[in-house]
Amino acid sequence: MDYDEIIAFHGHSCPGTALGYMVGKIVAERFGRSEDEEIVAIVENDSCSVDAVQCMTGCTFGKGNLIFRDHGKHVYTFFNRKSGDGIRIALKKPLDQLMKESGVTERSEMTERILEMDPYELFDVRDVSEKLPDEARIYGSVICAECGEPVSEHRARVRNGRIVCIPCFNR
Repeated sequence: MDYDEIIAFHGHSCPGTALGYMVGKIVAERFGRSEDEEIVAIVENDSCSVDAVQCMTGCTFGKGNLIFRDHGKHVYTFFNRKSGDGIRIALKKPLDQLMKESGVTERSEMTERILEMDPYELFDVRDVSEKLPDEARIYGSVICAECGEPVSEHRARVRNGRIVCIPCFNR
């Protein structure tokens, strides 16, 4: 997949999409691309980079093989379910430090710089041997007694003996 396809999916080019693209290159080299759920990604941020990671790796929220952990870090961990192998990819330096060291002031310039770099200059990559995340499960739906909308049964709550969705439960 080339970077233009990432831009088409995400909507614009920026340092975040470039970082995610480079993460994807490392994963492709190590595991290939996930056609179904054989590769699992755990992303620790919700930046533009994650859109590029989805495109490059085939890991998506809908398939359950893209897991978000809100740690605010450019850290990406991948597992291959078939082999059990895992890698952790962590940005070495903050983006503003990379910009300063590169002598660039514009984000568009930094994007180009990132795309020209060797991914291993940007990221620390190490093997990990953690427990693999569970495979995605399919749950049935129940109807919320307050709003009448279907809600996945594992997310439903009980209040006053009635099944309700999370938004209604929190009101």
